[in-house]
Amino acid sequence: MAVRKVTVTLSEELVEALGSAAREDGVPLSRLVASAAENELRRRVGRRLVADWQAEHGAFTVEELAAARAEMAAADAQTVDIPGPAAA
Repeated sequence: MAVRKVTVTLSEELVEALGSAAREDGVPLSRLVASAAENELRRRVGRRLVADWQAEHGAFTVEELAAARAEMAAADAQTVDIPGPAAA
């Protein structure tokens, strides 16, 4: 993959916090920033897909949203090995 060097302007506090996070994770600062940018782009695609679906099928119901949140929480708990409500 080709890379390109860019210049961005960030607050000193943000740069320090990002630097600390990168050191904590043992990754270069540029990798941490690139990962954050990639995640933002994925979220934008997801929001666009949801908006398109709702434009065609109508808004999600409260029940559908609750079920989706429960599924996401269960997947998150499984990914980071946190016991879910059933294990408590």
